Amino acid sequence: MPGSGRDERAWVRGAQAGSASDLEALFRAYWPRAFRAAYLVAHDAAAAEDIAQEAFLAAIRALDRFDRRRPFGPWLHRIVVNRAIDWSRARTLRAELELHDVPVEQPDRSDADRLAAAIAELPEEQRAVIVLRHLLEYTPGEIADLLELPRGTVNSRLRRGLDALKGEL
Repeated sequence: MPGSGRDERAWVRGAQAGSASDLEALFRAYWPRAFRAAYLVAHDAAAAEDIAQEAFLAAIRALDRFDRRRPFGPWLHRIVVNRAIDWSRARTLRAELELHDVPVEQPDRSDADRLAAAIAELPEEQRAVIVLRHLLEYTPGEIADLLELPRGTVNSRLRRGLDALKGEL
């Protein structure tokens, strides 16, 4: 887990003032979860690395507008998840254009692989809330704040996503 709230606030304050070491501390503290969130939504390691890096750059560019009274992690995760959703939508569109009705053989998979594959098949909106709730352990209220959605929408996407996963597994 990232540093204490006090460390985080000091790092953000320093990074806002131009401190490279504080910016590095934020990166080191939040990179693993940012990458994990991007990977779990995009289901592509190379893309997840790009998405997480782009999200960090976007966060750095917007750091002067960041409210230091709020936690940095959820703010960054919102940027990461939104970028991962955009990437996934674009990939889906490309795949539909390139591989219309091409059958794909499914190899035997372990339970973890099957779960990851099932999550990857969810619509982007459901995938994002499932990842945030069950893999990154945000509450539905926090997810609603992160994604700027009504809590009922988050709950319905969670329910639909879990129902789809149950049907798939």
